[in-house]
Formats: sequence, structure tokens, C-alpha cells
Amino acid sequence: MSLHHLLRRRSPTATPTSLLRVLSQLTLSPATPLSNPNHSVLPSRSASSSSSAASSSSSRRSREFHHRIQSLIHSSDLDAASRLVRRSLSAGSPPSIFTCNTILSSLLRAKRYSDVVSMFEYFFEKKGLAPNIVSYNILIDKYCDEGRVDSALEVYRKVIAEGKFSPSSVTYSHLTKGLVGSGKVEEAADLLREMLERGNEADSLVFNNVIRGFLDSGDFEKANELFNELKERCGEYDGVVNATFMEWWFKQGKEEEAMESYKSLMDKNFRMSPATCNVLLEVLLRYGKKEAGRDLFEQMLDNHTPPTFHGVNSDTFSMMVNECFKEGKVSEAVDTFKKVGRKPESTPFAMDVAGYNNIVARFCENDMLEEAEKFFGEMTSKSVSPDLMSFATLIDAYLKVEKVDDVLRLLNKMAEADLRVDGSFGSKVFGELIKRGKGADATEILKKLGEKDPKLDSSIYDVAIRELCDAGELDFSKEVLEQMKKHGLTPASSLKKFVKDTFGRAGQSNEIESVFGGENNPQLSPLTTQLESSQMRSLSQPKIAMIIKSFAGSNSMMGQPKSWSSQVRLPDKRVLFTVNRSPHVDKKSREQFEMIFKKQYLNMRAGWDELQNKYFWLKRLRIFGAQYELVFSTETHLGSLTDRIKKST
Repeated sequence: MSLHHLLRRRSPTATPTSLLRVLSQLTLSPATPLSNPNHSVLPSRSASSSSSAASSSSSRRSREFHHRIQSLIHSSDLDAASRLVRRSLSAGSPPSIFTCNTILSSLLRAKRYSDVVSMFEYFFEKKGLAPNIVSYNILIDKYCDEGRVDSALEVYRKVIAEGKFSPSSVTYSHLTKGLVGSGKVEEAADLLREMLERGNEADSLVFNNVIRGFLDSGDFEKANELFNELKERCGEYDGVVNATFMEWWFKQGKEEEAMESYKSLMDKNFRMSPATCNVLLEVLLRYGKKEAGRDLFEQMLDNHTPPTFHGVNSDTFSMMVNECFKEGKVSEAVDTFKKVGRKPESTPFAMDVAGYNNIVARFCENDMLEEAEKFFGEMTSKSVSPDLMSFATLIDAYLKVEKVDDVLRLLNKMAEADLRVDGSFGSKVFGELIKRGKGADATEILKKLGEKDPKLDSSIYDVAIRELCDAGELDFSKEVLEQMKKHGLTPASSLKKFVKDTFGRAGQSNEIESVFGGENNPQLSPLTTQLESSQMRSLSQPKIAMIIKSFAGSNSMMGQPKSWSSQVRLPDKRVLFTVNRSPHVDKKSREQFEMIFKKQYLNMRAGWDELQNKYFWLKRLRIFGAQYELVFSTETHLGSLTDRIKKST
């Protein structure tokens, strides 16, 4: 049960709710788990089960945290995702290397190169996390994208020198692509040889990068020589190099040679992955070979027989649909989107959200909103969940044609679907809604979206409050400001000044001062904004008590007591139990076991100014193999207030 429900259940007055807003954010130095001294007494199966349960719990928390990071990334809020990971590390709960790499790769895709380096240094140098080859590949790719190939090679040499893991084919793919892009084709060829000498398998993407470099420099013989070597070394050639040769022939104006290269590949009749076929399809469509492209598309559909083989993906359909829209053939685009293979054994492709987003975007670009809405609604019937891009595309189209009611309808759907609105998109949409006289509706939707986790970006509230003030909707602007503060977001100083000036000109200074009241006293906790000053004077210093029960020995389970805490050892509890070896033969043969529970009482003193900081660590505290109960208490003018939180890890 959550802390929120525990407090509400035990204390019906308004004061616990105020205390909750402090306790929901509260820090204690983390404990170092000690070994169980009774391990030899207890059955080994129980100890193994306890260890397995702890590992399972940790793994579950790691997955939940990673999913939360992914949701922020999918909503294009990389800043919030980065802040959440940093906060987790500062709290002593390091994320998995998979989560760290997800953050780094997302920053790289967004071309935020400086942030990639700063986060890499923060994870693996400042915080001491252990990187893997994927982490270094992201850093190498970053340098290659910037054209700093020498820096990328320095990272590569560092990986080899440390010897913790070997460079992968992805490492060489990034490096050869960067070298070729910098005009260093011979160095790329040398790196290819080094890859093979180090025992790596022949990778078609690495070969393809070097071959492309030789073709662009006009050295067809070396390119062809490498192509033949690849076919000899590679156990299963995927066909991607043929696309490179085709494109080069097309650029030379030699369509016959290009199509001959394509025909020689297709004559082999082996099934290629969607990634390879999509490259071939893109080249064919780009150079006007529409008929050959349609034939390839048909063949890919025929080969689609999941789960044994996947012949197409949503990118395949998107390329074909986009080509139809370019030619103005809308009905053909719809037929292409729903096309299936001709063979009896082929399976219709289960379209994903990326495919739907593409066709919806094409309809919106052509002002065909009814068709876009139809395909948007089709997603739900096909068990495909619309994402932020799905809603953003339609909302932008509706704003363009002044269909404000439809925008409000979609925003309400987003709130129901627990989708988070990113800062730039939310600021734009809510600003436009308020300008169009929908301040009340915008305020209500902001309230719904703000209650979801993770919280909205402060820039959305900033824009909404300013627009409401400019529109004369002071009551709504005050309500949005209260929502902002309720969710723990601090208004910028410029926003405070703007709001105070606006309310002052309207003769409502006292009303807005009640919202900002108490902010100038740094010694008061957020509870100040919930209680009157007279009530605050009647509060005694809060107390935090922890009762710990575990198999730990006589030594302190929490380490040495801090200057702000004291601990008392409580009486031990000893449980004996007897187990019959057999109910039939040797039924009198028995085995006895004992369990000894050690208890300690830890009392912590915390002022109101540090209560929030202490609880921040307390709720992240992990004492493996122990149960503990937290007791928060204080004296108010209403009497004693005590709330308990039970937790076991």
C-alpha cells in the first residue's frame, strides 16, 4: 500500500495531508547490508529462497525504472529522463547499464553531442559505473558524426588497451563509416584488415562502408575485389553491398549495369531480411524503378511468414505509401497499406504504431483529416496504442484548420491514456488553446495531465499562466499556478514577477500573495504553504523512528549511530520448530531448527527544514533480509499525529 493511502486511512484530518507533501519527497545515509550470522543454523533452502527473492525484487525495480525512463524518451523529454537517472544515482540506486546506454543513445539520436559526453563522463567516470562495449560504441558514433574521427580512434585504442572486452562489428562499422566520410579510405581498409586479424567475422556493413569509399573515389577494381572477398568469407551474404553498387551505377548514369547488379542478386532466390530489402527498395524508388520496386515489395510480402521468417516491417510499408502519395494516388496508398502476400502460407503484417503514424501524417499533410481520423481510430481496434507522435500529428492538423474542439477531445484522450506531453509540444498547444478562448478547458486538461507521472514540464505551466494572464483569465491563471506548486514545480523568478505585476494592476495582489506566501523563508519546509504561521508555531520537532527485525547479529544492523540518531537493542525472539524426517519409516527420527530474530530501535531527530531530505533516503533504503517499520510523529495543536510505514526487503 502506498504512503498516501496509509496516511489517509489513519488520519482523516487536514494535517496529515500536509505532512504527506513533506514526507512524499523526504534522507538518511544508506546502510550497508551485513551477512546473516545464523545462516548455518537455518535450512539452506530458506537462505537460498531469501536471496532469490531479494534478487528478484531488485530486478523488478530495475525494470520498472527502465520502463519509466523509456516513457520519458518516447515522449521526447530527454532532459527529464536525464534528471531522473542523475537523481537515482545520487540517491544510491544506480540504474542498469542498459538504462544508461538507452539514455546515451537517445541523446545521440537527438544530436545532443555535448550531452552525450557529459553523461558518459558522469556515469562511468564520476559515479564509477562499469561501461560495456555498447557504451563505447555510442561514444565512437558520436565522434564520427561530428567528423572527429581521430577522437573516435582514440576511444577504440583505449578499449583495446584496457582489454576488458573486444570491439564488436558495430565498433568497426562506426569507425569505417567515419573514416570514409573524412576521405580516409585507405585507413578504413586497414581497419577492416585489423578487424579480420583480430578474429572478428566478416561483417557486410563494414565491408560495405569501405567498398562505398573506394567507389566514391573512383577505384572500382578495389571495390569489386573487396566485394568478391566478402562473398567468400561471409557464410550468408545479406545483399546490402549490391544496393551500394546499384546506387553507384545509377549515379554514373548506367541504369543497365545497375539493374544487372540487382538482377544478379535476385536470381539467387534467397530470402533477405527487411533491413536489406528496404535498402534495395529505397534505391529502386529513388531512381524511378517503380515497377521493380513494386515487384520487390510483393516478394517481401510473400516471404512474410512469422514467426519463422519476417519479410517486411513498417518501414517497408511507409516507403511504398509515401511513394503513392508523391504520385497523388491516395486510394492506391490505402490499398498498399493493407496489402498482403499472394502465397497461401504468407501472413498479413501486423502494422505497428510507426506505420500508422506515417500514413496519418501523410493524410494530414494533404488536409484529409477525415481519413487521418479514421486510421487513427483503427489503431485502437487493432490493439495498437497511439503514442505521443500519433496525437501530436492530428492535434497540429486540427489547430491548423481551427478545429479547437477536436484538439480538446484528443488532449482528453491523451490524459486517459496516461501519455505525457513534452515541453515544446505542450507549450505550443496550450498557448494556442488559451488564445482561442479555451482557458477553462485548458486549465481542466492541465489538471488531469499534471496528476500523471512523470509530471509535466514547468515550461508548459509557464506558457499557460502567461497566456491566461494576458487573456484576463486571472482566476484560471491562479488555479494553474497552484497546480504547478502542488506538483513540486518552482515558478521561475521572471514568471513570479510577471504574475505579481499582472494581479497588482488588477487590484488582486493579496490573492496572489497567498499563493506565493512563505517562499521567502528558506528555513521552512513545503509544509509552510499548507499551514498558517500560527499553526506552524504549535508544531513540535518531528520524530522518525525505525524498528528493524532481521537475522543480523548483535552488532548494529544500521552501522554506528549518527550524531542525530540513537539506537536501542530490543529483546531477541527465538523460535524453535521440529521436522519429522518421515511419517512412516523412521517416524521418530526428527530434526530441530531454530530462528533467532534480532530487533533494534533507531530513533532519528529531524528538524522541519531537513525532514524532506531525510525521507528522500529513507524511502530508498534497502536492508536485505530485514523487515522494518518507520514511525513518523509530531505534536500539533490538534494533538498527536503518528503514521506508520511498514516495509520489508
